[in-house]
Amino acid sequence: MYPLLFDLVFRRMDPERAHERGFRAIRLAAAVPPLAAVLRRALAPGTSGRVRALGLDFPAPFGVAAGFDKNAVGVRGLTMLGFAFVEVGTITAHGQPGNPRPRLWRELDQRAVRNAMGFNNEGAAAVAARLRSLRATPAGRALVVGVNIGKTKVTPAADAAADYATSAGLLAPYADYLVVNVSSPNTPGLRDLQSVDTLRPILTAVREAADAAPAPRGRPRVPLLVKIAPDLSDDDIDAIADLALELGLDGVVAVNTTIAHTRGAGGLSGPPLLHRGLDVVARLRTRLGSDPVIIGVGGITTAGDAREYLAVGATLVQGYTGFIYQGPFWASRINRALAADAARARTEVAA
Repeated sequence: MYPLLFDLVFRRMDPERAHERGFRAIRLAAAVPPLAAVLRRALAPGTSGRVRALGLDFPAPFGVAAGFDKNAVGVRGLTMLGFAFVEVGTITAHGQPGNPRPRLWRELDQRAVRNAMGFNNEGAAAVAARLRSLRATPAGRALVVGVNIGKTKVTPAADAAADYATSAGLLAPYADYLVVNVSSPNTPGLRDLQSVDTLRPILTAVREAADAAPAPRGRPRVPLLVKIAPDLSDDDIDAIADLALELGLDGVVAVNTTIAHTRGAGGLSGPPLLHRGLDVVARLRTRLGSDPVIIGVGGITTAGDAREYLAVGATLVQGYTGFIYQGPFWASRINRALAADAARARTEVAA
């Protein structure tokens, strides 16, 4: 049914407008309690796939990557559809409109998406207020929500640490984990911040700001991760892994969109990222050892893709582009398949 809807309706629309309309429909469904309850029960992955990570119980391994819900407006709706967790953002210290439209393109032959959004969001204070409201209810407190933060475009690179720290201080009290995004290709100079010498003071400032904020949901500190690009050299990936260990980070999110393409402006996401994403996650796991969390993201379309990430060392997995092409039941299908894997593995061990 959904492929027909995509071909007849969505692919004929501007991609950003299609996203806005589809996301609005998800939020409207979540705002109708009887409908939301039916969908939540029908699409829940069950309990077999639960994952303990970052001091939290994730109901399943597969969540939605940052970029889909930039302003934390649809967390209830996305979890209703079977995503185990939602990473909101990217959020900047100050609200900004992002880059001029058009800034989102489908690459239909690759089942991929190219974007040059530019961190369009309402700003850390506005999103913090929205998350505060979400966390005010027992149902909202039960949801696992990561918060992805980036640099405001007009902030000079020299002031990046203070910019990130502002966002961290405002958002940490409502976040289950924080992600420092230094890997989007759509904010000028942002990827330069992945240099270890530049990244160290940013991560240190974020850690200090998060620790100084009110305790997140009764826990002593909010876990901190960094999100990296697939286009880094292997030596640079090793250097960031070493920095993560040096600073005691809780993990790494790998990978962001790639600029290694010839399609036009912006970063490419979807199936073209899969192999490099797997390589980066495997390399990180070897370098980091067994403890830090790795969230694998990039090119996941099927449960088999998610299994590959988990097999090479990811603790959790995320997707976004596949949602556009696979439809609203995509996350539930993947999480149910992974839950079935976990149940089967436990049965084999018990036998």
